[in-house]
Amino acid sequence: MSAEATNPEARPEARPELRRRGRTRIDLRRLGRAALLGPTPRDRLPDAIGHVAEAHRAHHPTADLSVLRRAYVLAESSHRGQMRKSGEPYITHPLAVTLILAELGAETTTLTASLLHDTVEDTDVTLDQVRAEFGDEVCFIVDGVTKVEKIDYGAAAEPETFRKMLVATGNDVRVMSIKLADRLHNMRTLGVMRPEKQARIAKVTRDVLIPLAERLGVQALKTELEDLVFAILHPEEYERTRALIAAHAGEADPLPGIAESVRAVLRDAGIAAEVQVRPRHFVSVHRVALKRGELRGSDFGRILVLVGENADCYGVLGELHTCFTPVISEFKDFIAAPKFNLYQSLHTAVATPDGYVAEVIVRTRQMHRVAEAGVIALGNPYATATATTAAAVDGGDGDEERVDPTRPGWLARLLDWQRSAPDPDAFWSGLRAELAQDREITVFRADGGTLGLPAGATCIDAAYAQHGETAHGCIGARVNGRLASLGTRLSDGDTVQLLLAQDASSGPAAEWLGHAKTQAARIAIGSWLRDHPDGDTPAPTPARAPLSVVGVRGGGGNAVADLPDAPVRLAGCCTPVPPDEIAGFVVRGGAVTVHRVECASVAQMRSLGRTSVAVHWRATADCRVTLTAESFGRPHLLADLTEAIARQGVEVVSATVEPPVEQRVRHTYTLQLPDACVLPALMRAMRDVPGVYDVARA
Repeated sequence: MSAEATNPEARPEARPELRRRGRTRIDLRRLGRAALLGPTPRDRLPDAIGHVAEAHRAHHPTADLSVLRRAYVLAESSHRGQMRKSGEPYITHPLAVTLILAELGAETTTLTASLLHDTVEDTDVTLDQVRAEFGDEVCFIVDGVTKVEKIDYGAAAEPETFRKMLVATGNDVRVMSIKLADRLHNMRTLGVMRPEKQARIAKVTRDVLIPLAERLGVQALKTELEDLVFAILHPEEYERTRALIAAHAGEADPLPGIAESVRAVLRDAGIAAEVQVRPRHFVSVHRVALKRGELRGSDFGRILVLVGENADCYGVLGELHTCFTPVISEFKDFIAAPKFNLYQSLHTAVATPDGYVAEVIVRTRQMHRVAEAGVIALGNPYATATATTAAAVDGGDGDEERVDPTRPGWLARLLDWQRSAPDPDAFWSGLRAELAQDREITVFRADGGTLGLPAGATCIDAAYAQHGETAHGCIGARVNGRLASLGTRLSDGDTVQLLLAQDASSGPAAEWLGHAKTQAARIAIGSWLRDHPDGDTPAPTPARAPLSVVGVRGGGGNAVADLPDAPVRLAGCCTPVPPDEIAGFVVRGGAVTVHRVECASVAQMRSLGRTSVAVHWRATADCRVTLTAESFGRPHLLADLTEAIARQGVEVVSATVEPPVEQRVRHTYTLQLPDACVLPALMRAMRDVPGVYDVARA
């Protein structure tokens, strides 16, 4: 950009890994001279973008290059006379950015917008001119990049800075693709800047742009940005790592020999595969050195195996684990469970007979393209969309939502909660926390849908992700069919059924904030609590004695003992009702207590040698029973349960409510039934009360 100068000779030693990869590099001075040679005949491309066209055709053989020629002519003529701080013509910057994207496989629209990405900001070219010449898509992207570039990167402006950047990214991921390539070229050419400005730009790159590159899956940009930031912010560690790599370059490298052994194994197995040795970049070597201490020759790179089909990946894995000694702890399957940024591969490690351990990555060629270029490799995500975007590119706020079938789940979440973030500081802290998440899980909803959540998310996060503000009334959840508290952490593949109260006045408790991990949930809960400072929901209460509502206690109901004049009573431990099989025992005072025969008390009395008394049921239909209702705590639950019981024509003899534990409450009712046959219907009616998840005989 105009604020950042180039120095094509700056820090060449910082990028030896790029030479090992064979990446095409631009001779900026030659291109600068070519840019000043004047107009080019219309029947051929300008020499200055010949290498861009070549890289583009390698990925898109049938691409129409005429639009690139027109974009270059407009960019070169509008930037003519502008120079970067290092002395090169300014056109070399958009050319370099476009080449980076072309090498990653960006489609023609992205490359066209990349060539023009500074014209509206730094020249007299207007958005209307861009739209008239290149269409709405190019105009939309150029406008998005222009808005991002106008952002002030000062420390005080950071929160609002990245809110705007996030909106631009969400509306079209190609905006951020161009921004990342732009930042990479500026980082490559940062040598002429003052050290303090280099450090400031590197910190912004480290804190936000590198995590965004990771989440967009653009590993090729992310790894080089990491190395450049590493060299600026940690020069001593960088020099030590560079010395390690330089020392290794003079030693025998075991990886080529291991790669040849892998080729032979796969050739004998009849699996067509391409086997490469991939050197680690500087930051990766530094991390491995911190993890393992002294490095061996096989630690400076990894073996990459490329195959044609998904099934071949597992065939390769089987051969590797059969013919070599696998290091089981290093195995990861990102094909069956892709990462949040679309990344798919099999990761494993094998030990060789001479004691080396080599890490191996297995993927298809399509997976490799996506692993290197992320969303850039997916082409135009809006090619089939019919959304109109004219208003967004015609001086609007850029808030229109575009249909993006490739938008990662984490980005959709960020876009959702950034709109409701109460203030820039809350947004900034939330953004940093979200970007710090390095893994995403997928959970299944009860209706068969799925939810993408960050690792460590709880049932509360799932509730707000699925129901939005309706989740204020969430009273519990079932995870994999079992009752779980709202603070339960979810794992990849869990099935979650969320239970909501029907009472519209229900609201979250303050302790929910301690369980919520996603910013969407935290912001929604915090907003509700601020709007209800007096607490419209019951506050947590200390443990207390059970609340009992006692009615008239009866005797033995319709049970009769074969002892004349002996009082009979039904046992409270099992509350038998007709037609239960029953047994009676004489207790202190001469009374006969009646139990169900399967009651534990019956077995205990018989083990003590107590003799049972014959008992039977009278012909009358009324009876007494004790039921236990397990439920989630909520306002008016006791009243709703009592009403449901009364509607069945049942009398409440007594009711006990235990103190809530983790929002769960147990209600115990002793009931006088007019007829034993109403018991099944009564239990169903109690289960239908919102918040009740189980009703059983005591």
